[in-house]
Amino acid sequence: MQSSNGRSHDGGDGPERSGELHQDQGPAFVEAPRAVRYEDPWYDALASGWGEPGTAGTPGAEVPAARRERKDREDGAVAAAQVYLEVQRSAAFQEVRSRYRRFVGPAVAGFFLWYVGYVVTATAAPGFMARPVAGAVNVALLAGLGQFLSTFLLTWAYARHARLRRDRAALELRWDTQELTRGVRGGAL
Repeated sequence: MQSSNGRSHDGGDGPERSGELHQDQGPAFVEAPRAVRYEDPWYDALASGWGEPGTAGTPGAEVPAARRERKDREDGAVAAAQVYLEVQRSAAFQEVRSRYRRFVGPAVAGFFLWYVGYVVTATAAPGFMARPVAGAVNVALLAGLGQFLSTFLLTWAYARHARLRRDRAALELRWDTQELTRGVRGGAL
């Protein structure tokens, strides 16, 4: 069976499993490809052979290059962080946040009061909750079903509010942010 770096796995009893290193496979474990892209988030260091146990005389030549690339990435990350801070301070972002807060604050407060009211009434006034409405259906059953109904209504209202009042502005902000970070990083993400 072949692994992602071309080494064969001999039924699982190789050096990966037993912790010992065969002499004929020594350098293959340490040598890393020369054109490794460290900025790739899916880069697997162990699949490239870097970081695996090697022989005692093998130098770690790839480590300094990796550190230089990491420093370049960190500089780009600092510049990108400045872009995000600039966007956060913008009037458009503040407007999106205020629209969100104007909906969510009252919605959460209303739903919480409705829920606490249901629990308190069920605890403090069991006679009222046991009052029959129609046949076996009583006030407690209707209020409990009302909890489910209000949850679905609140979810629908939130999605509608987001679609009509926030999504377009948020997508424009996201697009602008991506364009700015792409420009800061030199066109490569």
